[in-house]
Amino acid sequence: MVGKLKREVGFSGLIFASLGGIIGSGWLFGPLDAAQIAGPLSIFSWVIGAVTILFLGLTYAEVGPLFPRAGAAAHIANVVHGNLLGKIWAWLLFMFYIAIAPVEVVAVLTYANNYIPGLLQGNTGLLSGLGLIAAVVLLGIMFLLNFLGIKRIGQIFTGLGWWKLAVPVLTIIVLVAFSYHPENLHIIHMKENVHGMFVAVASSGIVFSYLGFRQAIELGGESKNPGKHIPMAVIGAIVIGAVIYVGLQWAFLVSMPPDQLTQGWTKLSFTGVFGPFAAVAGMLGITWLAVLIYADALISPGGTALVYATSAARAVVANGEVKAGPSFFTKISEGGVPWVGVIVAYVIGCLYFLPFPSWQKLVGFITTISVITYGIGPIVLLQLRRSVPDLKRPFRLWGAHVIAPIAFILSSLVAYWGGLQALSYIFGVLFAILFIYWIVHLIRGKSGDKPLGFKHITWIFPYFIGLWVLSWFGPKVLGGSGDIPFYLSMLLVAILAIICMIWALKVTVPDGRVTDYFAAMDHEGIDL
Repeated sequence: MVGKLKREVGFSGLIFASLGGIIGSGWLFGPLDAAQIAGPLSIFSWVIGAVTILFLGLTYAEVGPLFPRAGAAAHIANVVHGNLLGKIWAWLLFMFYIAIAPVEVVAVLTYANNYIPGLLQGNTGLLSGLGLIAAVVLLGIMFLLNFLGIKRIGQIFTGLGWWKLAVPVLTIIVLVAFSYHPENLHIIHMKENVHGMFVAVASSGIVFSYLGFRQAIELGGESKNPGKHIPMAVIGAIVIGAVIYVGLQWAFLVSMPPDQLTQGWTKLSFTGVFGPFAAVAGMLGITWLAVLIYADALISPGGTALVYATSAARAVVANGEVKAGPSFFTKISEGGVPWVGVIVAYVIGCLYFLPFPSWQKLVGFITTISVITYGIGPIVLLQLRRSVPDLKRPFRLWGAHVIAPIAFILSSLVAYWGGLQALSYIFGVLFAILFIYWIVHLIRGKSGDKPLGFKHITWIFPYFIGLWVLSWFGPKVLGGSGDIPFYLSMLLVAILAIICMIWALKVTVPDGRVTDYFAAMDHEGIDL
Protein backbone atom coordinates (compact mmCIF):
# COMPACT_ATOMS: atom_id res chain seq x y z
CA MET A 1 0.00 0.00 0.00
CA VAL A 2 1.32 3.47 -0.98
CA GLY A 3 1.11 6.04 1.79
CA LYS A 4 -0.08 9.62 1.47
CA LEU A 5 0.79 12.80 3.34
CA LYS A 6 -1.78 13.39 6.09
CA ARG A 7 -3.64 16.67 6.60
CA GLU A 8 -3.13 16.96 10.35
CA VAL A 9 -1.44 20.36 10.79
CA GLY A 10 -3.56 23.20 12.20
CA PHE A 11 -2.95 26.96 12.14
CA SER A 12 -0.74 26.96 15.25
CA GLY A 13 1.45 24.26 13.71
CA LEU A 14 1.81 26.29 10.49
CA ILE A 15 2.61 29.68 12.06
CA PHE A 16 5.00 28.17 14.57
CA ALA A 17 6.66 26.22 11.74
CA SER A 18 7.26 29.56 9.98
CA LEU A 19 8.29 31.31 13.20
CA GLY A 20 10.49 28.33 14.04
CA GLY A 21 12.18 28.81 10.69
CA ILE A 22 12.56 32.58 11.20
CA ILE A 23 13.75 32.63 14.83
CA GLY A 24 16.76 30.36 14.60
CA SER A 25 20.50 30.91 14.50
CA GLY A 26 20.03 34.31 12.86
CA TRP A 27 19.33 36.06 16.15
CA LEU A 28 22.38 34.45 17.76
CA PHE A 29 24.89 35.64 15.14
CA GLY A 30 23.24 38.11 12.75
CA PRO A 31 23.23 41.28 14.92
CA LEU A 32 27.03 41.20 15.39
CA ASP A 33 27.74 40.56 11.71
CA ALA A 34 25.30 43.31 10.70
CA ALA A 35 26.79 45.81 13.18
CA GLN A 36 30.30 45.11 11.89
CA ILE A 37 29.17 45.81 8.32
CA ALA A 38 26.68 48.66 8.78
CA GLY A 39 27.12 50.01 12.32
CA PRO A 40 23.94 51.55 13.79
CA LEU A 41 22.39 51.60 10.31
CA SER A 42 22.13 47.82 10.66
CA ILE A 43 18.73 48.49 12.27
CA PHE A 44 17.53 49.60 8.85
CA SER A 45 19.16 46.54 7.28
CA TRP A 46 16.71 44.38 9.24
CA VAL A 47 13.85 46.66 8.15
CA ILE A 48 14.90 46.38 4.47
CA GLY A 49 15.15 42.62 4.82
CA ALA A 50 11.72 42.44 6.45
CA VAL A 51 10.10 44.60 3.76
CA THR A 52 11.68 42.49 1.02
CA ILE A 53 10.49 39.22 2.52
CA LEU A 54 7.06 40.70 3.35
CA PHE A 55 6.53 41.67 -0.30
CA LEU A 56 7.58 38.19 -1.38
CA GLY A 57 5.47 36.69 1.40
CA LEU A 58 2.39 38.60 0.24
CA THR A 59 2.71 37.14 -3.26
CA TYR A 60 3.13 33.64 -1.81
CA ALA A 61 0.18 34.17 0.50
CA GLU A 62 -2.02 34.19 -2.63
CA VAL A 63 -0.08 31.65 -4.67
CA GLY A 64 0.77 29.20 -1.87
CA PRO A 65 -2.77 28.02 -1.01
CA LEU A 66 -3.32 27.21 -4.71
CA PHE A 67 -0.58 24.58 -4.46
CA PRO A 68 -1.31 22.72 -1.19
CA ARG A 69 1.31 20.06 -1.87
CA ALA A 70 4.58 18.99 -0.28
CA GLY A 71 7.48 21.02 -1.69
CA ALA A 72 5.02 23.49 -3.27
CA ALA A 73 7.71 25.81 -4.67
CA ALA A 74 8.85 23.24 -7.24
CA HIS A 75 5.27 22.87 -8.52
CA ILE A 76 4.85 26.65 -8.70
CA ALA A 77 7.73 27.03 -11.17
CA ASN A 78 6.62 24.01 -13.20
CA VAL A 79 3.04 25.16 -13.86
CA VAL A 80 3.99 28.59 -15.24
CA HIS A 81 7.18 28.06 -17.25
CA GLY A 82 6.98 24.40 -18.05
CA ASN A 83 8.78 21.19 -17.40
CA LEU A 84 12.36 22.40 -17.88
CA LEU A 85 12.21 25.38 -15.53
CA GLY A 86 10.27 23.24 -13.06
CA LYS A 87 13.16 20.79 -13.02
CA ILE A 88 15.82 23.48 -12.71
CA TRP A 89 13.94 25.19 -9.88
CA ALA A 90 13.33 21.84 -8.19
CA TRP A 91 17.09 21.23 -8.03
CA LEU A 92 17.85 24.76 -6.81
CA LEU A 93 15.20 24.38 -4.11
CA PHE A 94 16.59 20.95 -3.37
CA MET A 95 20.02 22.52 -2.75
CA PHE A 96 18.54 25.34 -0.69
CA TYR A 97 16.28 23.39 1.65
CA ILE A 98 18.82 20.68 2.35
CA ALA A 99 21.43 23.32 3.25
CA ILE A 100 19.44 24.97 6.07
CA ALA A 101 19.44 22.15 8.60
CA PRO A 102 23.27 21.80 8.37
CA VAL A 103 23.77 25.56 8.94
CA GLU A 104 21.61 25.42 12.07
CA VAL A 105 23.56 22.39 13.33
CA VAL A 106 26.79 24.37 12.81
CA ALA A 107 25.24 27.20 14.86
CA VAL A 108 24.46 24.80 17.72
CA LEU A 109 28.02 23.44 17.74
CA THR A 110 29.55 26.92 17.47
CA TYR A 111 27.89 27.98 20.72
CA ALA A 112 28.47 24.56 22.30
CA ASN A 113 32.21 24.97 21.77
CA ASN A 114 32.20 27.36 24.72
CA TYR A 115 31.51 24.50 27.14
CA ILE A 116 32.63 21.52 25.00
CA PRO A 117 36.02 22.72 23.73
CA GLY A 118 37.38 21.11 20.59
CA LEU A 119 34.33 21.34 18.36
CA LEU A 120 35.91 24.26 16.46
CA GLN A 121 39.38 24.91 15.07
CA GLY A 122 40.71 27.51 17.51
CA ASN A 123 39.07 30.91 16.99
CA THR A 124 38.36 30.37 13.29
CA GLY A 125 34.70 29.38 13.65
CA LEU A 126 35.37 26.32 11.46
CA LEU A 127 34.40 22.81 12.54
CA SER A 128 37.19 20.53 13.76
CA GLY A 129 37.30 16.79 13.10
CA LEU A 130 35.39 16.19 16.35
CA GLY A 131 32.95 18.94 15.41
CA LEU A 132 32.35 17.36 12.02
CA ILE A 133 31.49 14.00 13.63
CA ALA A 134 29.17 15.75 16.10
CA ALA A 135 27.51 17.64 13.23
CA VAL A 136 26.79 14.45 11.30
CA VAL A 137 25.28 12.80 14.40
CA LEU A 138 23.18 15.83 15.39
CA LEU A 139 21.86 16.28 11.85
CA GLY A 140 20.89 12.60 11.83
CA ILE A 141 18.81 13.09 14.98
CA MET A 142 16.93 15.97 13.35
CA PHE A 143 16.01 13.85 10.35
CA LEU A 144 15.11 10.80 12.44
CA LEU A 145 12.50 12.89 14.27
CA ASN A 146 10.57 13.02 10.97
CA PHE A 147 9.52 9.44 11.60
CA LEU A 148 7.35 10.61 14.49
CA GLY A 149 4.81 11.72 11.88
CA ILE A 150 3.66 15.21 10.89
CA LYS A 151 1.07 15.53 13.69
CA ARG A 152 3.68 15.10 16.42
CA ILE A 153 6.15 17.26 14.48
CA GLY A 154 3.52 20.02 14.36
CA GLN A 155 3.09 19.76 18.13
CA ILE A 156 6.85 20.04 18.59
CA PHE A 157 6.87 23.16 16.35
CA THR A 158 4.25 24.79 18.58
CA GLY A 159 6.03 23.93 21.83
CA LEU A 160 9.42 25.08 20.59
CA GLY A 161 7.84 28.19 19.07
CA TRP A 162 6.82 29.68 22.41
CA TRP A 163 10.33 29.15 23.81
CA LYS A 164 11.98 30.56 20.68
CA LEU A 165 9.88 33.71 20.98
CA ALA A 166 10.29 34.17 24.71
CA VAL A 167 14.10 34.07 24.97
CA PRO A 168 14.87 36.79 22.36
CA VAL A 169 12.19 39.08 23.82
CA LEU A 170 13.57 38.55 27.33
CA THR A 171 17.09 39.25 26.04
CA ILE A 172 15.98 42.60 24.59
CA ILE A 173 14.35 43.68 27.85
CA VAL A 174 17.15 42.56 30.19
CA LEU A 175 20.09 43.95 28.17
CA VAL A 176 18.51 47.40 27.77
CA ALA A 177 17.49 47.45 31.45
CA PHE A 178 21.07 46.69 32.59
CA SER A 179 22.97 48.74 30.02
CA TYR A 180 21.57 51.60 27.94
CA HIS A 181 23.94 53.76 25.89
CA PRO A 182 21.99 55.58 23.17
CA GLU A 183 25.17 57.46 22.23
CA ASN A 184 26.37 54.24 20.58
CA LEU A 185 23.92 54.93 17.77
CA HIS A 186 25.93 57.99 16.71
CA ILE A 187 29.09 56.05 15.81
CA ILE A 188 28.47 56.18 12.06
CA HIS A 189 30.85 56.45 9.09
CA MET A 190 28.26 57.54 6.55
CA LYS A 191 29.47 56.26 3.16
CA GLU A 192 30.76 52.90 4.40
CA ASN A 193 27.79 52.31 6.70
CA VAL A 194 25.16 53.31 4.11
CA HIS A 195 26.64 50.93 1.55
CA GLY A 196 27.03 48.35 4.30
CA MET A 197 23.37 48.78 5.24
CA PHE A 198 22.42 47.18 1.92
CA VAL A 199 25.25 44.65 1.83
CA ALA A 200 24.37 43.42 5.32
CA VAL A 201 20.88 42.46 4.15
CA ALA A 202 22.35 39.60 2.11
CA SER A 203 25.69 38.85 3.76
CA SER A 204 25.08 38.98 7.52
CA GLY A 205 22.22 36.53 7.80
CA ILE A 206 19.34 39.02 7.69
CA VAL A 207 17.39 37.67 4.72
CA PHE A 208 18.52 34.20 5.78
CA SER A 209 16.83 34.78 9.13
CA TYR A 210 13.50 35.74 7.54
CA LEU A 211 13.43 32.86 5.06
CA GLY A 212 11.48 30.59 7.38
CA PHE A 213 8.21 32.26 6.35
CA ARG A 214 7.77 29.66 3.59
CA GLN A 215 7.56 26.73 5.99
CA ALA A 216 3.78 27.15 6.24
CA ILE A 217 3.57 26.91 2.45
CA GLU A 218 5.82 23.87 2.19
CA LEU A 219 3.65 22.04 4.73
CA GLY A 220 0.49 23.06 2.84
CA GLY A 221 -0.04 19.49 1.66
CA GLU A 222 -0.52 18.49 5.30
CA SER A 223 -2.61 21.45 6.44
CA LYS A 224 -6.18 20.98 7.68
CA ASN A 225 -7.36 24.24 6.08
CA PRO A 226 -4.67 25.50 3.67
CA GLY A 227 -6.78 28.24 2.07
CA LYS A 228 -7.37 30.06 5.33
CA HIS A 229 -4.37 29.14 7.43
CA ILE A 230 -1.46 29.49 4.97
CA PRO A 231 -1.86 33.26 4.26
CA MET A 232 -2.43 34.04 7.96
CA ALA A 233 0.62 32.02 8.99
CA VAL A 234 2.91 33.51 6.33
CA ILE A 235 2.08 37.17 6.97
CA GLY A 236 1.82 36.78 10.74
CA ALA A 237 5.20 35.05 11.03
CA ILE A 238 6.99 37.71 8.95
CA VAL A 239 5.56 40.61 10.97
CA ILE A 240 6.30 39.00 14.35
CA GLY A 241 9.80 38.01 13.23
CA ALA A 242 10.55 41.54 11.97
CA VAL A 243 9.52 43.15 15.26
CA ILE A 244 11.75 40.77 17.23
CA TYR A 245 14.80 41.13 14.97
CA VAL A 246 14.69 44.92 14.79
CA GLY A 247 14.36 44.96 18.57
CA LEU A 248 17.31 42.60 18.98
CA GLN A 249 19.56 44.69 16.73
CA TRP A 250 18.64 47.88 18.59
CA ALA A 251 19.20 46.23 21.98
CA PHE A 252 22.60 44.89 20.86
CA LEU A 253 23.71 48.34 19.69
CA VAL A 254 22.58 50.34 22.73
CA SER A 255 23.59 47.80 25.38
CA MET A 256 27.20 47.51 24.17
CA PRO A 257 29.66 48.95 26.74
CA PRO A 258 31.20 52.05 25.08
CA ASP A 259 34.75 50.92 25.93
CA GLN A 260 34.29 48.09 23.43
CA LEU A 261 33.76 50.58 20.60
CA THR A 262 36.97 52.61 20.73
CA GLN A 263 37.85 51.35 17.23
CA GLY A 264 34.31 51.53 15.90
CA TRP A 265 31.80 48.84 15.03
CA THR A 266 33.91 47.33 12.26
CA LYS A 267 36.57 46.08 14.69
CA LEU A 268 34.13 44.81 17.30
CA SER A 269 34.80 41.20 18.26
CA PHE A 270 34.64 38.88 21.26
CA THR A 271 37.78 36.78 21.58
CA GLY A 272 37.08 33.14 22.33
CA VAL A 273 33.33 33.66 22.64
CA PHE A 274 31.20 32.69 19.66
CA GLY A 275 27.92 34.53 20.11
CA PRO A 276 27.37 38.27 20.64
CA PHE A 277 24.46 38.27 23.07
CA ALA A 278 25.99 35.75 25.45
CA ALA A 279 29.22 37.79 25.30
CA VAL A 280 27.46 41.06 26.13
CA ALA A 281 25.51 39.42 28.96
CA GLY A 282 28.79 38.06 30.34
CA MET A 283 30.49 41.48 30.18
CA LEU A 284 27.56 43.05 32.03
CA GLY A 285 27.68 40.39 34.73
CA ILE A 286 24.25 38.94 33.84
CA THR A 287 25.41 35.36 34.20
CA TRP A 288 21.95 33.81 34.31
CA LEU A 289 21.04 35.42 30.97
CA ALA A 290 24.27 34.16 29.40
CA VAL A 291 23.42 30.65 30.60
CA LEU A 292 19.89 30.98 29.23
CA ILE A 293 21.23 32.13 25.86
CA TYR A 294 23.64 29.19 25.74
CA ALA A 295 20.69 26.89 26.40
CA ASP A 296 18.67 28.62 23.69
CA ALA A 297 21.63 28.22 21.33
CA LEU A 298 20.82 24.52 21.43
CA ILE A 299 17.04 24.88 21.27
CA SER A 300 16.49 27.70 18.72
CA PRO A 301 18.87 26.53 15.99
CA GLY A 302 18.01 22.92 16.84
CA GLY A 303 14.31 23.67 16.42
CA THR A 304 14.96 25.44 13.12
CA ALA A 305 17.07 22.49 11.97
CA LEU A 306 14.09 20.24 12.71
CA VAL A 307 11.76 22.56 10.77
CA TYR A 308 14.01 22.50 7.72
CA ALA A 309 14.80 18.80 8.01
CA THR A 310 11.04 18.31 7.70
CA SER A 311 10.79 20.67 4.69
CA ALA A 312 13.91 19.23 3.04
CA ALA A 313 12.36 15.77 3.00
CA ARG A 314 9.27 17.22 1.31
CA ALA A 315 11.45 19.10 -1.20
CA VAL A 316 12.89 15.72 -2.21
CA VAL A 317 9.33 14.44 -2.73
CA ALA A 318 8.51 17.45 -4.94
CA ASN A 319 11.73 16.87 -6.88
CA GLY A 320 10.47 13.42 -7.77
CA GLU A 321 6.91 14.61 -8.51
CA VAL A 322 8.05 17.09 -11.18
CA LYS A 323 10.39 14.37 -12.55
CA ALA A 324 13.52 16.37 -11.82
CA GLY A 325 14.78 13.44 -9.77
CA PRO A 326 14.11 9.69 -9.66
CA SER A 327 10.52 8.53 -9.16
CA PHE A 328 11.44 6.72 -5.94
CA PHE A 329 11.95 10.15 -4.33
CA THR A 330 8.16 10.29 -3.96
CA LYS A 331 7.84 7.17 -1.79
CA ILE A 332 5.85 7.77 1.39
CA SER A 333 5.22 5.29 4.19
CA GLU A 334 1.75 4.20 5.28
CA GLY A 335 2.22 6.48 8.29
CA GLY A 336 2.63 9.51 5.97
CA VAL A 337 6.42 9.86 6.34
CA PRO A 338 8.43 10.62 3.15
CA TRP A 339 11.10 8.16 4.24
CA VAL A 340 13.16 8.24 1.04
CA GLY A 341 13.18 12.05 1.20
CA VAL A 342 14.42 11.89 4.80
CA ILE A 343 17.32 9.61 3.89
CA VAL A 344 18.32 11.49 0.73
CA ALA A 345 18.14 14.90 2.43
CA TYR A 346 20.25 13.67 5.34
CA VAL A 347 23.00 12.15 3.21
CA ILE A 348 23.32 15.22 0.98
CA GLY A 349 22.99 17.54 3.98
CA CYS A 350 26.10 15.97 5.51
CA LEU A 351 28.08 16.95 2.39
CA TYR A 352 27.45 20.66 3.10
CA PHE A 353 29.68 20.44 6.16
CA LEU A 354 32.70 19.89 3.89
CA PRO A 355 32.78 22.99 1.61
CA PHE A 356 30.92 25.22 4.12
CA PRO A 357 32.18 24.34 7.62
CA SER A 358 31.21 27.65 9.24
CA TRP A 359 27.95 29.53 9.82
CA GLN A 360 28.97 32.65 7.88
CA LYS A 361 30.09 30.70 4.79
CA LEU A 362 26.85 28.74 4.58
CA VAL A 363 24.63 31.78 5.12
CA GLY A 364 25.99 33.74 2.13
CA PHE A 365 25.36 30.81 -0.21
CA ILE A 366 21.87 30.12 1.15
CA THR A 367 20.72 33.75 0.97
CA THR A 368 21.62 34.14 -2.70
CA ILE A 369 20.08 30.88 -3.86
CA SER A 370 16.94 31.45 -1.79
CA VAL A 371 16.01 34.87 -3.18
CA ILE A 372 16.63 33.60 -6.71
CA THR A 373 14.28 30.66 -6.23
CA TYR A 374 11.70 32.69 -4.29
CA GLY A 375 11.73 35.36 -7.01
CA ILE A 376 9.54 33.16 -9.21
CA GLY A 377 6.56 33.80 -6.90
CA PRO A 378 5.65 37.31 -8.14
CA ILE A 379 5.84 36.13 -11.76
CA VAL A 380 3.59 33.16 -11.02
CA LEU A 381 1.08 35.41 -9.25
CA LEU A 382 0.65 37.71 -12.27
CA GLN A 383 0.55 34.85 -14.76
CA LEU A 384 -2.16 33.01 -12.81
CA ARG A 385 -4.21 36.20 -12.56
CA ARG A 386 -4.15 36.27 -16.37
CA SER A 387 -4.51 32.58 -17.24
CA VAL A 388 -7.02 31.45 -14.59
CA PRO A 389 -8.79 34.64 -13.49
CA ASP A 390 -11.86 32.78 -12.21
CA LEU A 391 -9.92 30.29 -10.08
CA LYS A 392 -11.09 30.30 -6.46
CA ARG A 393 -8.44 32.10 -4.42
CA PRO A 394 -8.67 31.74 -0.62
CA PHE A 395 -6.56 34.90 -0.34
CA ARG A 396 -6.54 37.58 -3.04
CA LEU A 397 -3.72 40.11 -2.80
CA TRP A 398 -4.80 43.71 -3.12
CA GLY A 399 -2.65 45.74 -5.54
CA ALA A 400 -0.95 42.63 -6.93
CA HIS A 401 0.12 44.33 -10.17
CA VAL A 402 2.14 46.83 -8.11
CA ILE A 403 3.29 44.58 -5.26
CA ALA A 404 4.50 41.71 -7.48
CA PRO A 405 6.96 43.80 -9.56
CA ILE A 406 8.30 45.48 -6.40
CA ALA A 407 8.78 42.04 -4.83
CA PHE A 408 10.72 40.83 -7.90
CA ILE A 409 12.92 43.94 -7.89
CA LEU A 410 13.67 43.56 -4.19
CA SER A 411 14.53 39.86 -4.51
CA SER A 412 16.84 40.71 -7.43
CA LEU A 413 18.57 43.40 -5.36
CA VAL A 414 19.14 41.03 -2.44
CA ALA A 415 20.67 38.48 -4.83
CA TYR A 416 22.90 41.25 -6.19
CA TRP A 417 23.93 42.39 -2.70
CA GLY A 418 25.06 38.82 -2.04
CA GLY A 419 28.16 39.64 -4.07
CA LEU A 420 30.03 38.37 -7.10
CA GLN A 421 31.39 35.21 -5.46
CA ALA A 422 28.00 33.90 -4.38
CA LEU A 423 26.40 34.77 -7.73
CA SER A 424 29.20 33.04 -9.63
CA TYR A 425 28.79 29.86 -7.61
CA ILE A 426 24.99 29.73 -7.92
CA PHE A 427 24.88 30.59 -11.61
CA GLY A 428 27.60 28.06 -12.35
CA VAL A 429 25.50 25.36 -10.71
CA LEU A 430 22.33 26.53 -12.48
CA PHE A 431 23.83 26.50 -15.96
CA ALA A 432 25.49 23.14 -15.25
CA ILE A 433 22.02 21.71 -14.45
CA LEU A 434 20.62 23.28 -17.61
CA PHE A 435 23.47 21.85 -19.70
CA ILE A 436 22.91 18.35 -18.28
CA TYR A 437 19.20 18.45 -19.17
CA TRP A 438 20.04 19.67 -22.67
CA ILE A 439 22.45 16.74 -23.17
CA VAL A 440 19.86 14.28 -21.84
CA HIS A 441 17.29 15.75 -24.22
CA LEU A 442 19.64 15.34 -27.19
CA ILE A 443 20.32 11.72 -26.27
CA ARG A 444 16.63 10.88 -25.87
CA GLY A 445 15.59 12.78 -28.95
CA LYS A 446 11.92 12.30 -29.76
CA SER A 447 11.64 9.45 -27.30
CA GLY A 448 11.17 11.89 -24.44
CA ASP A 449 7.63 12.09 -23.10
CA LYS A 450 7.59 15.90 -22.99
CA PRO A 451 9.13 18.71 -25.06
CA LEU A 452 12.13 20.45 -23.53
CA GLY A 453 10.24 23.73 -23.28
CA PHE A 454 13.33 25.84 -23.94
CA LYS A 455 11.37 28.84 -25.20
CA HIS A 456 9.62 29.17 -21.84
CA ILE A 457 12.90 29.78 -20.01
CA THR A 458 14.59 32.23 -22.39
CA TRP A 459 14.08 35.02 -19.86
CA ILE A 460 16.45 33.48 -17.33
CA PHE A 461 19.51 34.01 -19.58
CA PRO A 462 19.40 37.84 -19.73
CA TYR A 463 18.34 37.88 -16.07
CA PHE A 464 21.12 35.73 -14.64
CA ILE A 465 23.84 36.87 -17.04
CA GLY A 466 22.78 40.50 -16.52
CA LEU A 467 23.00 40.17 -12.72
CA TRP A 468 26.42 38.57 -12.99
CA VAL A 469 27.79 41.23 -15.40
CA LEU A 470 26.48 44.05 -13.19
CA SER A 471 28.10 42.35 -10.22
CA TRP A 472 31.42 41.97 -12.08
CA PHE A 473 31.57 45.69 -12.92
CA GLY A 474 29.77 46.74 -9.75
CA PRO A 475 31.11 48.23 -6.51
CA LYS A 476 34.16 46.74 -4.83
CA VAL A 477 32.24 46.19 -1.61
CA LEU A 478 30.32 43.50 -3.50
CA GLY A 479 33.43 41.97 -5.04
CA GLY A 480 33.22 43.86 -8.34
CA SER A 481 35.73 46.01 -10.21
CA GLY A 482 34.20 49.29 -9.03
CA ASP A 483 33.48 50.61 -12.54
CA ILE A 484 29.76 51.06 -11.80
CA PRO A 485 28.90 53.18 -8.72
CA PHE A 486 26.86 51.57 -5.94
CA TYR A 487 23.54 53.35 -6.40
CA LEU A 488 23.69 53.34 -10.21
CA SER A 489 24.23 49.58 -10.11
CA MET A 490 21.12 49.19 -7.93
CA LEU A 491 19.09 51.21 -10.45
CA LEU A 492 20.37 49.03 -13.29
CA VAL A 493 19.44 45.87 -11.36
CA ALA A 494 15.90 47.22 -10.89
CA ILE A 495 15.60 48.00 -14.63
CA LEU A 496 16.94 44.55 -15.50
CA ALA A 497 14.41 42.93 -13.16
CA ILE A 498 11.43 44.74 -14.73
CA ILE A 499 12.55 43.93 -18.29
CA CYS A 500 13.06 40.26 -17.46
CA MET A 501 9.77 40.04 -15.57
CA ILE A 502 7.91 41.37 -18.62
CA TRP A 503 9.85 38.90 -20.78
CA ALA A 504 9.02 36.03 -18.42
CA LEU A 505 5.30 36.83 -18.63
CA LYS A 506 5.52 36.78 -22.44
CA VAL A 507 7.00 33.26 -22.62
CA THR A 508 4.87 31.37 -20.10
CA VAL A 509 3.14 28.14 -21.06
CA PRO A 510 -0.23 28.47 -22.84
CA ASP A 511 -3.11 29.41 -20.56
CA GLY A 512 -4.87 26.16 -21.39
CA ARG A 513 -2.06 24.10 -19.84
CA VAL A 514 -2.42 26.03 -16.60
CA THR A 515 -6.17 25.38 -16.59
CA ASP A 516 -5.52 21.68 -17.20
CA TYR A 517 -3.04 21.60 -14.30
CA PHE A 518 -5.58 22.88 -11.79
CA ALA A 519 -8.26 20.62 -13.22
CA ALA A 520 -5.91 17.68 -12.60
CA MET A 521 -5.36 18.83 -9.02
CA ASP A 522 -9.14 18.93 -8.53
CA HIS A 523 -9.35 15.42 -9.95
CA GLU A 524 -6.82 14.27 -7.34
CA GLY A 525 -9.23 15.48 -4.67
CA ILE A 526 -7.30 18.54 -3.60
CA ASP A 527 -9.59 21.25 -2.27
CA LEU A 528 -8.50 24.53 -3.78
